[in-house]
Amino acid sequence: QVRLVESGGGLVQAGGSLRLSCAASGRSFGKYVMGWFRQAPGKEREFVSLITWSGGTTYHADSVKGRFTISRDAAKNTVYLQMNSLTPEDTAVYYCAAGEGSGSLIDYSHRNKYYYWGQGTQVTVSS
Repeated sequence: QVRLVESGGGLVQAGGSLRLSCAASGRSFGKYVMGWFRQAPGKEREFVSLITWSGGTTYHADSVKGRFTISRDAAKNTVYLQMNSLTPEDTAVYYCAAGEGSGSLIDYSHRNKYYYWGQGTQVTVSS
């Protein structure tokens, strides 16, 4: 049974940093793409960042480029999202997702490419 468990969310002041973790278990993710999405109240779930498990290729939404970094530790089966220079607009529930890799990497900015999802972790940025 595949499980994705997010952690690391919390309350932080604007300009601060947080590191989210996504612990993955239940299968080998060697051919998978791992993504982070977020959903703010009243808004659609939106793409944040992704990484290929095998090669570590990354891709970020324009709104977080230069501020967020995604990485993975294969030995720990964990994906990280380092978030710096946070603003109140980053307030949302952040979700980790996994999708079997095939096709163009940019396609993985769409939710429907992901089959497995975590429960989410709340990030709140105060002004």
